[in-house]
Amino acid sequence: MVLNLRAVFYTLGMLLFFLGAALVFPMLVALFYDEPAWVSFGVTALGCLIVGVTSWSFRNQVNQELQMRDGFAIVALAWVVLSLIGALPFVISGTLASYADAVFETMSAFTTTGATIFGGGGNVDIEAMPKAFMFWRSLAHWMGGMGIIVLTLAILPLLGVGGMQLYKAEVPGPSADKLTPRVQETAKRLWLIYVGITVIEILLLLPAMSPFDAVNHAFATMATGGFSTKNGSVGQYNSGYIDWVITVFMFLAGINFALHYRLLRGKTITVLKDTEFRVYTAMMVVATVIISIALWTPTMHWFPAFQVEGVFEGYQSISDAIRYGAFQAASIITTTGFGTADYEIWPPVAIGVLFICFFIGGMAGSTGGGVKVVRHVLMFKNSFKEVKQLIHPQAVMPIRLNDRVVSQDVMKNVLSFIVLYLGLLGVGTLSMTFLGVDVLTAFGATLSSVGNVGPAFGTLGPSENYAHLPYAAKWLLSFLMMAGRLEIFTVIIMFVPSFWKK
Repeated sequence: MVLNLRAVFYTLGMLLFFLGAALVFPMLVALFYDEPAWVSFGVTALGCLIVGVTSWSFRNQVNQELQMRDGFAIVALAWVVLSLIGALPFVISGTLASYADAVFETMSAFTTTGATIFGGGGNVDIEAMPKAFMFWRSLAHWMGGMGIIVLTLAILPLLGVGGMQLYKAEVPGPSADKLTPRVQETAKRLWLIYVGITVIEILLLLPAMSPFDAVNHAFATMATGGFSTKNGSVGQYNSGYIDWVITVFMFLAGINFALHYRLLRGKTITVLKDTEFRVYTAMMVVATVIISIALWTPTMHWFPAFQVEGVFEGYQSISDAIRYGAFQAASIITTTGFGTADYEIWPPVAIGVLFICFFIGGMAGSTGGGVKVVRHVLMFKNSFKEVKQLIHPQAVMPIRLNDRVVSQDVMKNVLSFIVLYLGLLGVGTLSMTFLGVDVLTAFGATLSSVGNVGPAFGTLGPSENYAHLPYAAKWLLSFLMMAGRLEIFTVIIMFVPSFWKK
Protein backbone atom coordinates (compact mmCIF):
# COMPACT_ATOMS: atom_id res chain seq x y z
CA MET A 1 0.00 0.00 0.00
CA VAL A 2 1.36 3.40 -1.00
CA LEU A 3 -0.19 5.26 1.92
CA ASN A 4 -1.33 4.16 5.34
CA LEU A 5 -4.89 5.01 4.34
CA ARG A 6 -6.47 4.06 7.64
CA ALA A 7 -4.08 6.32 9.51
CA VAL A 8 -4.67 9.14 7.02
CA PHE A 9 -8.47 8.93 7.23
CA TYR A 10 -8.35 8.50 10.99
CA THR A 11 -6.18 11.58 11.44
CA LEU A 12 -8.37 13.64 9.10
CA GLY A 13 -11.37 12.52 11.14
CA MET A 14 -9.72 13.75 14.31
CA LEU A 15 -8.97 17.08 12.63
CA LEU A 16 -12.62 17.38 11.62
CA PHE A 17 -13.57 16.67 15.24
CA PHE A 18 -11.33 19.56 16.28
CA LEU A 19 -12.89 21.77 13.56
CA GLY A 20 -16.33 20.89 14.90
CA ALA A 21 -15.27 21.91 18.39
CA ALA A 22 -13.86 25.19 17.04
CA LEU A 23 -17.12 25.96 15.20
CA VAL A 24 -18.93 25.93 18.54
CA PHE A 25 -17.27 29.24 19.47
CA PRO A 26 -18.71 31.34 16.57
CA MET A 27 -22.03 29.59 17.24
CA LEU A 28 -21.90 30.92 20.81
CA VAL A 29 -21.02 34.38 19.48
CA ALA A 30 -24.09 34.24 17.21
CA LEU A 31 -26.28 33.25 20.17
CA PHE A 32 -24.81 36.05 22.29
CA TYR A 33 -25.59 38.66 19.62
CA ASP A 34 -28.95 37.03 18.79
CA GLU A 35 -27.94 36.23 15.21
CA PRO A 36 -29.67 33.43 13.26
CA ALA A 37 -26.28 32.33 11.93
CA TRP A 38 -25.91 30.07 14.99
CA VAL A 39 -27.90 27.42 13.13
CA SER A 40 -25.41 27.21 10.25
CA PHE A 41 -22.48 26.91 12.65
CA GLY A 42 -24.33 24.39 14.80
CA VAL A 43 -25.24 22.12 11.87
CA THR A 44 -21.70 22.18 10.48
CA ALA A 45 -20.17 21.60 13.92
CA LEU A 46 -22.48 18.66 14.59
CA GLY A 47 -21.56 17.04 11.28
CA CYS A 48 -17.83 17.44 11.98
CA LEU A 49 -18.18 16.02 15.49
CA ILE A 50 -20.11 12.99 14.23
CA VAL A 51 -17.41 12.26 11.62
CA GLY A 52 -14.72 12.71 14.25
CA VAL A 53 -16.40 10.37 16.74
CA THR A 54 -16.96 7.80 13.99
CA SER A 55 -13.30 7.89 12.98
CA TRP A 56 -12.33 7.33 16.63
CA SER A 57 -13.76 3.83 16.39
CA PHE A 58 -11.00 2.96 13.90
CA ARG A 59 -8.25 3.95 16.32
CA ASN A 60 -7.33 0.40 17.30
CA GLN A 61 -6.91 -0.49 13.63
CA VAL A 62 -4.28 2.23 13.17
CA ASN A 63 -1.23 0.33 14.37
CA GLN A 64 1.42 1.48 11.93
CA GLU A 65 3.64 4.49 12.49
CA LEU A 66 3.10 7.36 10.08
CA GLN A 67 5.78 7.74 7.44
CA MET A 68 6.88 11.02 5.92
CA ARG A 69 4.70 10.29 2.88
CA ASP A 70 1.66 9.93 5.15
CA GLY A 71 2.50 13.21 6.88
CA PHE A 72 2.59 15.15 3.61
CA ALA A 73 -0.70 13.63 2.49
CA ILE A 74 -2.45 14.36 5.79
CA VAL A 75 -1.31 17.98 5.93
CA ALA A 76 -2.15 18.77 2.30
CA LEU A 77 -5.54 17.05 2.49
CA ALA A 78 -6.29 18.61 5.88
CA TRP A 79 -6.07 22.17 4.59
CA VAL A 80 -8.31 21.29 1.64
CA VAL A 81 -10.92 19.43 3.68
CA LEU A 82 -11.00 21.93 6.55
CA SER A 83 -11.41 24.85 4.15
CA LEU A 84 -14.17 23.12 2.18
CA ILE A 85 -16.06 22.24 5.37
CA GLY A 86 -15.27 25.52 7.16
CA ALA A 87 -16.87 27.39 4.25
CA LEU A 88 -20.26 25.74 4.73
CA PRO A 89 -21.64 28.14 7.39
CA PHE A 90 -21.22 31.06 4.95
CA VAL A 91 -23.40 29.30 2.37
CA ILE A 92 -25.92 27.65 4.72
CA SER A 93 -26.68 30.98 6.38
CA GLY A 94 -26.92 32.82 3.04
CA THR A 95 -24.16 35.25 4.05
CA LEU A 96 -22.43 34.32 0.79
CA ALA A 97 -24.35 33.09 -2.24
CA SER A 98 -21.35 31.53 -3.97
CA TYR A 99 -19.55 28.46 -2.58
CA ALA A 100 -16.43 29.58 -4.50
CA ASP A 101 -16.49 32.87 -2.56
CA ALA A 102 -17.02 30.98 0.71
CA VAL A 103 -14.10 28.63 0.09
CA PHE A 104 -11.89 31.54 -0.99
CA GLU A 105 -12.70 33.46 2.22
CA THR A 106 -12.17 30.39 4.41
CA MET A 107 -8.91 29.35 2.73
CA SER A 108 -7.75 32.95 3.05
CA ALA A 109 -8.53 32.75 6.76
CA PHE A 110 -6.89 29.38 7.47
CA THR A 111 -3.79 30.25 5.44
CA THR A 112 -3.59 33.67 7.20
CA THR A 113 -3.63 35.45 3.82
CA GLY A 114 -6.33 37.98 4.66
CA ALA A 115 -7.64 38.49 1.11
CA THR A 116 -11.39 39.10 1.25
CA ILE A 117 -14.37 39.16 -1.07
CA PHE A 118 -16.60 41.10 1.34
CA GLY A 119 -17.47 44.65 0.35
CA GLY A 120 -17.72 44.00 -3.37
CA GLY A 121 -19.47 41.92 -6.02
CA GLY A 122 -22.83 42.20 -4.28
CA ASN A 123 -21.44 40.86 -1.00
CA VAL A 124 -22.15 42.77 2.19
CA ASP A 125 -19.57 45.12 3.67
CA ILE A 126 -17.38 43.76 6.44
CA GLU A 127 -19.12 45.85 9.10
CA ALA A 128 -22.53 44.62 7.91
CA MET A 129 -21.45 41.00 8.27
CA PRO A 130 -22.86 39.04 11.25
CA LYS A 131 -20.40 39.20 14.14
CA ALA A 132 -20.29 35.41 14.28
CA PHE A 133 -18.64 35.36 10.85
CA MET A 134 -16.23 38.15 11.79
CA PHE A 135 -15.18 36.02 14.72
CA TRP A 136 -15.01 32.81 12.67
CA ARG A 137 -12.65 34.45 10.17
CA SER A 138 -10.39 35.66 12.96
CA LEU A 139 -10.50 32.36 14.81
CA ALA A 140 -9.62 30.50 11.60
CA HIS A 141 -6.70 32.94 11.21
CA TRP A 142 -5.54 32.23 14.72
CA MET A 143 -5.75 28.45 14.35
CA GLY A 144 -4.06 28.48 10.96
CA GLY A 145 -1.32 30.80 12.16
CA MET A 146 0.43 28.31 14.39
CA GLY A 147 -0.99 25.46 12.37
CA ILE A 148 -3.98 23.26 12.94
CA ILE A 149 -1.75 20.21 12.81
CA VAL A 150 0.58 21.57 15.50
CA LEU A 151 -2.43 22.51 17.63
CA THR A 152 -3.81 19.02 17.28
CA LEU A 153 -0.46 17.54 18.29
CA ALA A 154 -0.55 19.75 21.38
CA ILE A 155 -3.99 18.70 22.60
CA LEU A 156 -4.49 15.20 21.21
CA PRO A 157 -1.81 12.79 22.47
CA LEU A 158 -3.39 10.09 20.30
CA LEU A 159 -1.54 11.65 17.35
CA GLY A 160 1.80 11.35 19.12
CA VAL A 161 2.61 8.31 16.97
CA GLY A 162 4.16 9.62 13.79
CA GLY A 163 3.70 13.16 15.07
CA MET A 164 7.09 14.35 13.86
CA GLN A 165 6.06 13.57 10.27
CA LEU A 166 3.07 15.90 10.64
CA TYR A 167 5.16 18.52 12.43
CA LYS A 168 7.81 18.61 9.69
CA ALA A 169 5.19 18.85 6.96
CA GLU A 170 3.32 21.68 8.72
CA VAL A 171 5.87 23.97 10.40
CA PRO A 172 7.15 26.61 7.95
CA GLY A 173 10.85 27.02 7.24
CA PRO A 174 13.77 25.04 5.79
CA SER A 175 13.75 22.74 8.85
CA ALA A 176 11.47 22.22 11.83
CA ASP A 177 13.06 23.49 15.05
CA LYS A 178 12.14 21.22 17.95
CA LEU A 179 12.34 22.79 21.40
CA THR A 180 12.09 19.47 23.22
CA PRO A 181 12.80 15.83 22.28
CA ARG A 182 9.06 15.06 22.14
CA VAL A 183 7.13 16.78 19.36
CA GLN A 184 3.97 16.89 21.48
CA GLU A 185 5.78 18.87 24.18
CA THR A 186 7.21 21.16 21.50
CA ALA A 187 3.73 21.84 20.12
CA LYS A 188 2.36 22.55 23.60
CA ARG A 189 5.09 25.05 24.41
CA LEU A 190 4.72 26.81 21.08
CA TRP A 191 1.00 27.18 21.66
CA LEU A 192 1.42 28.37 25.25
CA ILE A 193 3.70 31.15 23.99
CA TYR A 194 1.28 31.92 21.16
CA VAL A 195 -1.70 32.13 23.51
CA GLY A 196 0.24 34.19 26.05
CA ILE A 197 1.33 36.86 23.55
CA THR A 198 -2.20 36.98 22.10
CA VAL A 199 -3.70 37.63 25.54
CA ILE A 200 -1.20 40.43 26.19
CA GLU A 201 -2.13 42.12 22.92
CA ILE A 202 -5.84 41.84 23.70
CA LEU A 203 -5.28 43.55 27.06
CA LEU A 204 -3.28 46.33 25.43
CA LEU A 205 -5.94 46.93 22.77
CA LEU A 206 -8.87 47.02 25.21
CA PRO A 207 -8.39 50.70 26.21
CA ALA A 208 -8.90 51.76 22.57
CA MET A 209 -11.22 49.06 21.21
CA SER A 210 -14.32 47.14 22.18
CA PRO A 211 -13.60 43.67 23.63
CA PHE A 212 -14.94 42.06 20.45
CA ASP A 213 -12.70 44.14 18.18
CA ALA A 214 -9.69 43.67 20.46
CA VAL A 215 -10.00 39.89 20.36
CA ASN A 216 -10.47 39.81 16.59
CA HIS A 217 -7.53 42.09 15.85
CA ALA A 218 -5.25 40.28 18.29
CA PHE A 219 -6.11 36.95 16.67
CA ALA A 220 -5.43 38.38 13.20
CA THR A 221 -2.20 40.09 14.30
CA MET A 222 -0.59 37.08 15.99
CA ALA A 223 -1.55 34.87 13.05
CA THR A 224 -0.19 37.54 10.64
CA GLY A 225 -3.57 37.24 8.93
CA GLY A 226 -4.98 40.73 8.46
CA PHE A 227 -8.75 40.30 8.63
CA SER A 228 -10.26 43.32 10.38
CA THR A 229 -13.75 44.03 11.69
CA LYS A 230 -13.75 47.37 9.85
CA ASN A 231 -14.13 48.17 6.16
CA GLY A 232 -11.14 50.50 6.39
CA SER A 233 -9.04 47.96 8.31
CA VAL A 234 -6.97 49.30 11.24
CA GLY A 235 -6.75 52.74 9.62
CA GLN A 236 -10.45 53.30 10.28
CA TYR A 237 -9.72 53.71 14.00
CA ASN A 238 -7.36 56.62 13.23
CA SER A 239 -5.49 55.91 16.46
CA GLY A 240 -1.74 56.20 16.84
CA TYR A 241 -1.91 54.04 19.98
CA ILE A 242 -3.63 51.17 18.14
CA ASP A 243 -1.24 51.49 15.19
CA TRP A 244 1.85 51.17 17.39
CA VAL A 245 0.47 48.30 19.49
CA ILE A 246 -0.36 46.29 16.38
CA THR A 247 2.96 47.24 14.73
CA VAL A 248 4.91 45.87 17.70
CA PHE A 249 2.92 42.65 17.80
CA MET A 250 3.19 42.15 14.04
CA PHE A 251 6.96 42.36 14.51
CA LEU A 252 6.77 39.82 17.35
CA ALA A 253 4.57 37.47 15.30
CA GLY A 254 7.17 37.50 12.53
CA ILE A 255 9.86 36.18 14.90
CA ASN A 256 10.68 32.48 15.14
CA PHE A 257 8.70 31.21 18.13
CA ALA A 258 11.69 29.13 19.18
CA LEU A 259 13.42 32.46 19.90
CA HIS A 260 10.46 33.57 22.02
CA TYR A 261 10.91 30.37 24.00
CA ARG A 262 14.63 30.97 24.47
CA LEU A 263 13.98 34.56 25.49
CA LEU A 264 11.54 33.38 28.17
CA ARG A 265 14.26 31.04 29.44
CA GLY A 266 16.59 34.02 29.87
CA LYS A 267 18.77 33.34 26.82
CA THR A 268 18.66 36.95 25.62
CA ILE A 269 22.21 36.93 24.22
CA THR A 270 21.44 33.87 22.12
CA VAL A 271 18.42 35.63 20.63
CA LEU A 272 20.30 38.85 19.91
CA LYS A 273 23.12 36.93 18.23
CA ASP A 274 20.78 34.97 15.99
CA THR A 275 21.66 35.88 12.39
CA GLU A 276 18.14 35.58 11.02
CA PHE A 277 16.72 37.73 13.82
CA ARG A 278 19.30 40.44 13.22
CA VAL A 279 18.67 40.49 9.47
CA TYR A 280 14.90 40.46 10.02
CA THR A 281 15.16 43.42 12.39
CA ALA A 282 17.52 45.28 10.06
CA MET A 283 15.17 44.81 7.10
CA MET A 284 12.27 46.10 9.15
CA VAL A 285 14.23 49.17 10.26
CA VAL A 286 15.63 49.98 6.81
CA ALA A 287 12.22 49.63 5.13
CA THR A 288 10.62 51.83 7.81
CA VAL A 289 13.28 54.53 7.49
CA ILE A 290 13.13 54.75 3.69
CA ILE A 291 9.32 54.74 3.55
CA SER A 292 9.04 57.27 6.38
CA ILE A 293 11.46 59.67 4.68
CA ALA A 294 9.50 59.33 1.43
CA LEU A 295 6.21 60.09 3.23
CA TRP A 296 7.43 63.17 5.15
CA THR A 297 6.15 66.37 3.50
CA PRO A 298 9.42 68.41 3.83
CA THR A 299 11.31 65.55 2.14
CA MET A 300 8.78 65.48 -0.67
CA HIS A 301 9.37 69.21 -1.22
CA TRP A 302 13.14 68.76 -1.24
CA PHE A 303 13.08 65.87 -3.70
CA PRO A 304 10.65 66.38 -6.60
CA ALA A 305 10.88 62.66 -7.47
CA PHE A 306 9.02 61.92 -4.21
CA GLN A 307 6.10 64.19 -5.07
CA VAL A 308 2.69 62.85 -6.15
CA GLU A 309 0.96 66.06 -7.08
CA GLY A 310 -2.75 66.25 -6.35
CA VAL A 311 -2.86 62.69 -5.02
CA PHE A 312 -0.73 62.48 -1.89
CA GLU A 313 0.65 65.48 0.00
CA GLY A 314 2.64 63.56 2.59
CA TYR A 315 2.61 63.82 6.39
CA GLN A 316 3.60 67.12 7.99
CA SER A 317 4.77 65.43 11.20
CA ILE A 318 7.79 63.12 11.10
CA SER A 319 6.16 61.06 13.85
CA ASP A 320 3.13 60.44 11.61
CA ALA A 321 5.39 59.52 8.70
CA ILE A 322 7.22 56.99 10.91
CA ARG A 323 3.95 55.68 12.32
CA TYR A 324 2.47 54.94 8.89
CA GLY A 325 5.79 53.81 7.43
CA ALA A 326 6.53 51.39 10.28
CA PHE A 327 3.02 49.96 10.27
CA GLN A 328 2.93 49.27 6.54
CA ALA A 329 6.48 47.91 6.47
CA ALA A 330 5.71 45.51 9.32
CA SER A 331 2.36 44.57 7.77
CA ILE A 332 3.87 43.57 4.41
CA ILE A 333 7.14 42.03 5.62
CA THR A 334 5.34 39.80 8.11
CA THR A 335 2.59 39.15 5.50
CA THR A 336 -0.10 40.36 7.93
CA GLY A 337 -1.82 42.61 5.41
CA PHE A 338 -3.45 45.14 7.75
CA GLY A 339 -3.72 48.64 6.31
CA THR A 340 -3.72 52.16 7.72
CA ALA A 341 -3.32 53.94 4.38
CA ASP A 342 -3.65 53.34 0.65
CA TYR A 343 -0.01 52.74 -0.28
CA GLU A 344 -0.80 52.75 -4.01
CA ILE A 345 -1.01 56.57 -3.93
CA TRP A 346 2.31 56.93 -2.07
CA PRO A 347 5.51 58.16 -3.77
CA PRO A 348 7.08 55.59 -6.16
CA VAL A 349 10.07 54.97 -3.86
CA ALA A 350 7.76 53.99 -0.99
CA ILE A 351 5.78 51.67 -3.26
CA GLY A 352 9.06 50.21 -4.54
CA VAL A 353 10.23 49.38 -1.02
CA LEU A 354 6.88 47.77 -0.19
CA PHE A 355 7.09 45.75 -3.41
CA ILE A 356 10.43 44.33 -2.23
CA CYS A 357 8.87 43.64 1.18
CA PHE A 358 6.36 41.33 -0.52
CA PHE A 359 9.25 38.94 -1.21
CA ILE A 360 10.76 38.94 2.29
CA GLY A 361 8.35 37.23 4.71
CA GLY A 362 8.80 36.59 8.40
CA MET A 363 11.36 34.37 10.09
CA ALA A 364 11.24 30.60 9.73
CA GLY A 365 9.17 29.14 12.56
CA SER A 366 6.98 32.25 12.78
CA THR A 367 3.36 32.63 11.72
CA GLY A 368 4.47 34.85 8.84
CA GLY A 369 4.33 33.67 5.23
CA GLY A 370 6.51 34.53 2.27
CA VAL A 371 9.97 33.29 1.35
CA LYS A 372 11.29 33.64 4.95
CA VAL A 373 14.30 35.70 5.99
CA VAL A 374 16.59 32.72 6.60
CA ARG A 375 16.27 31.64 2.97
CA HIS A 376 17.34 35.10 1.81
CA VAL A 377 20.31 34.95 4.19
CA LEU A 378 21.41 31.51 2.97
CA MET A 379 20.85 32.45 -0.68
CA PHE A 380 23.08 35.52 -0.41
CA LYS A 381 25.70 33.61 1.57
CA ASN A 382 25.77 30.98 -1.18
CA SER A 383 26.06 33.66 -3.88
CA PHE A 384 29.02 35.35 -2.14
CA LYS A 385 30.60 31.94 -1.63
CA GLU A 386 30.42 31.25 -5.37
CA VAL A 387 32.08 34.60 -6.12
CA LYS A 388 34.90 33.86 -3.67
CA GLN A 389 35.21 30.35 -5.10
CA LEU A 390 36.04 31.86 -8.49
CA ILE A 391 39.00 33.62 -6.91
CA HIS A 392 40.08 30.64 -4.75
CA PRO A 393 38.83 27.57 -6.64
CA GLN A 394 40.63 25.08 -4.36
CA ALA A 395 39.45 26.59 -1.08
CA VAL A 396 36.89 24.84 1.09
CA MET A 397 34.26 27.43 2.03
CA PRO A 398 31.39 25.99 4.04
CA ILE A 399 28.32 28.18 4.50
CA ARG A 400 27.69 28.96 8.17
CA LEU A 401 24.64 30.19 10.01
CA ASN A 402 24.92 31.06 13.71
CA ASP A 403 28.40 29.47 13.75
CA ARG A 404 27.04 26.18 12.43
CA VAL A 405 27.86 24.70 9.06
CA VAL A 406 24.78 24.51 6.85
CA SER A 407 24.44 21.12 5.20
CA GLN A 408 24.23 20.72 1.45
CA ASP A 409 20.77 19.18 1.87
CA VAL A 410 19.46 22.38 3.45
CA MET A 411 21.08 24.51 0.75
CA LYS A 412 19.53 22.38 -1.99
CA ASN A 413 16.18 22.73 -0.24
CA VAL A 414 16.53 26.52 -0.11
CA LEU A 415 17.58 26.90 -3.74
CA SER A 416 14.86 24.50 -4.90
CA PHE A 417 12.27 26.43 -2.92
CA ILE A 418 13.31 29.74 -4.52
CA VAL A 419 13.04 28.20 -8.00
CA LEU A 420 9.61 26.71 -7.24
CA TYR A 421 8.45 29.97 -5.63
CA LEU A 422 9.39 32.03 -8.68
CA GLY A 423 8.01 29.36 -10.99
CA LEU A 424 4.69 29.36 -9.14
CA LEU A 425 4.54 33.15 -9.45
CA GLY A 426 5.07 32.87 -13.20
CA VAL A 427 2.57 30.06 -13.77
CA GLY A 428 0.01 31.70 -11.48
CA THR A 429 0.32 35.07 -13.21
CA LEU A 430 0.02 33.53 -16.67
CA SER A 431 -2.99 31.45 -15.61
CA MET A 432 -4.71 34.54 -14.22
CA THR A 433 -4.22 36.41 -17.49
CA PHE A 434 -5.83 33.50 -19.36
CA LEU A 435 -8.87 34.11 -17.15
CA GLY A 436 -9.10 37.69 -18.39
CA VAL A 437 -7.34 39.47 -15.51
CA ASP A 438 -4.97 42.32 -16.42
CA VAL A 439 -1.29 41.49 -15.97
CA LEU A 440 -0.62 43.87 -13.02
CA THR A 441 -3.60 42.57 -11.07
CA ALA A 442 -2.73 38.97 -12.05
CA PHE A 443 0.84 39.30 -10.80
CA GLY A 444 -0.23 41.15 -7.66
CA ALA A 445 -2.88 38.55 -6.82
CA THR A 446 -0.46 35.67 -7.39
CA LEU A 447 2.34 37.28 -5.40
CA SER A 448 -0.02 38.12 -2.55
CA SER A 449 -1.59 34.64 -2.51
CA VAL A 450 1.63 32.64 -2.64
CA GLY A 451 3.16 34.95 -0.01
CA ASN A 452 -0.05 34.92 2.10
CA VAL A 453 -0.03 38.72 2.28
CA GLY A 454 -3.61 39.75 1.38
CA PRO A 455 -3.54 43.19 -0.27
CA ALA A 456 -1.78 43.44 -3.61
CA PHE A 457 -1.44 45.83 -6.53
CA GLY A 458 -3.60 46.87 -9.48
CA THR A 459 -7.29 46.46 -8.70
CA LEU A 460 -6.44 44.56 -5.50
CA GLY A 461 -4.81 47.30 -3.46
CA PRO A 462 -5.35 47.85 0.28
CA SER A 463 -8.59 49.72 -0.35
CA GLU A 464 -10.03 47.10 -2.77
CA ASN A 465 -11.16 43.48 -2.50
CA TYR A 466 -11.10 40.25 -4.54
CA ALA A 467 -14.86 40.01 -5.20
CA HIS A 468 -14.66 41.13 -8.83
CA LEU A 469 -12.35 38.30 -9.91
CA PRO A 470 -13.83 35.38 -11.92
CA TYR A 471 -14.78 32.28 -9.92
CA ALA A 472 -12.07 30.26 -11.65
CA ALA A 473 -9.49 32.84 -10.49
CA LYS A 474 -10.71 32.51 -6.91
CA TRP A 475 -10.30 28.71 -7.01
CA LEU A 476 -6.81 29.16 -8.46
CA LEU A 477 -5.83 31.72 -5.81
CA SER A 478 -7.22 29.44 -3.09
CA PHE A 479 -4.82 26.74 -4.29
CA LEU A 480 -1.93 29.22 -4.40
CA MET A 481 -2.70 30.39 -0.86
CA MET A 482 -2.54 26.81 0.39
CA ALA A 483 0.66 26.11 -1.55
CA GLY A 484 2.28 29.21 -0.07
CA ARG A 485 1.15 28.44 3.48
CA LEU A 486 2.50 24.89 3.29
CA GLU A 487 5.82 26.04 1.79
CA ILE A 488 5.04 24.72 -1.72
CA PHE A 489 6.83 21.36 -1.35
CA THR A 490 4.03 19.80 0.72
CA VAL A 491 1.50 20.61 -2.01
CA ILE A 492 3.61 20.14 -5.15
CA ILE A 493 4.76 16.68 -4.03
CA MET A 494 1.15 15.51 -4.24
CA PHE A 495 1.30 16.02 -8.02
CA VAL A 496 4.50 14.01 -8.48
CA PRO A 497 3.64 10.54 -9.89
CA SER A 498 6.40 8.79 -7.90
CA PHE A 499 4.79 9.99 -4.66
CA TRP A 500 1.94 7.55 -5.27
CA LYS A 501 4.19 4.63 -6.17
CA LYS A 502 5.65 2.07 -3.76
